[in-house]
Amino acid sequence: MDYNVNEAGYYGNFGGAYVPEILYANVENLKNAYRKVMDDPSFRAEFDKLLRDYVGRPSPLYRAGRLSEKYGTNIFLKREDLNHTGAHKINNAIGQVLLARRMGKTRIIAETGAGQHGVATATVCALMNMECVVYMGETDVRRQRLNVQKMEMLGAKVFPVTSGNKTLKDATNEAIRDWCCNPRDTYYVIGSTVGPHPYPDMVARFQSVISEEIGKQLQAEIGRDYPDYLIACVGGGSNAAGTFFRYLNDERVHLIAAEAGGKGIDTGESAATIHLGKEGIIHGSRTLVMQTEDGQIVEPYSISAGLDYPGIGPMHANLAKLGRAEVLAINDDEAVRAAFELTELEGIIPALESAHALAVFGRKRFGREDTVVLTVSGRGDKDMETYIRLFAGRKGEGDLKGEEA
Repeated sequence: MDYNVNEAGYYGNFGGAYVPEILYANVENLKNAYRKVMDDPSFRAEFDKLLRDYVGRPSPLYRAGRLSEKYGTNIFLKREDLNHTGAHKINNAIGQVLLARRMGKTRIIAETGAGQHGVATATVCALMNMECVVYMGETDVRRQRLNVQKMEMLGAKVFPVTSGNKTLKDATNEAIRDWCCNPRDTYYVIGSTVGPHPYPDMVARFQSVISEEIGKQLQAEIGRDYPDYLIACVGGGSNAAGTFFRYLNDERVHLIAAEAGGKGIDTGESAATIHLGKEGIIHGSRTLVMQTEDGQIVEPYSISAGLDYPGIGPMHANLAKLGRAEVLAINDDEAVRAAFELTELEGIIPALESAHALAVFGRKRFGREDTVVLTVSGRGDKDMETYIRLFAGRKGEGDLKGEEA
């Protein structure tokens, strides 16, 4: 079975392009252009050069010795946290801004939740001398203030969004409204594998450098180019798509996605879309959506600003539905414990998003001979205020359960 997108832009029942008429031409032009541009040797050479010389790729594949010892298996960490700007987001931002420039666009807009995609987009726009506007929910502006300051220093205009839950969904809504008002000169850099086709496939392809490097690095480390397990966190799902891409149709490799359980999938305060969602349309794509019986969006909750999205990329919806990927809903307290554990055992402070993937080791047992690769999608600088508060509570109470973001 082929788990990639088909000619019509669908992964099984999920995907497609459901857009207002004013954006139809933009989306069609992008659909017709993206593969041709991405396959152009001159584009590929420019993209690869920037990934190497500007981003610092390849990112290391690090064997986490103490973590491996604790869990009785062989754990390798794909260190996307070591990229320029501190996360995987820069891979996609460079690709899409290069593409926008080739399509003659002069203005870049983006949405962001945790701020990493916003910082990455602002960074690339500064590099390429392009106007940049970033929409970010007011709740996320408050809890990710450091990233807001970075975006502004890089020359981007950051607009706090005050509608809805004031998080990623609402930022995406505002970015789409902007795009509808400025279709001629504006290119919308979507940060994850969501939105209308071709965005989910395009973002996955720009992020596929992660799994391509994993294959080469494993060959050098263990003498074969595939792991037994791949683990990544999913919100919209771009780092997971990049981690899985090379291995989608290689069923020797078990895929594990960690989504945000929040305070628990039965509490009403969760962002576990794959567990809780039903088929619907959000932001131009048919996928799984957290919604009421009459189709109203259920506001998600997670301690992690990058995972509180009420939808999921259509690739991941399809992988879950077909059983190709195992999906675990990781609660806030599990993620925070995993973050502190990695910090104490390996001296690596992960982003809260990545901590959800790390918490899989507390849920699932692996064999002593297994090779497990986990993508650390970002570093924890942006989450330090949350970590510091929780660390104080941890020292005082010896337990993180019940702590809130």
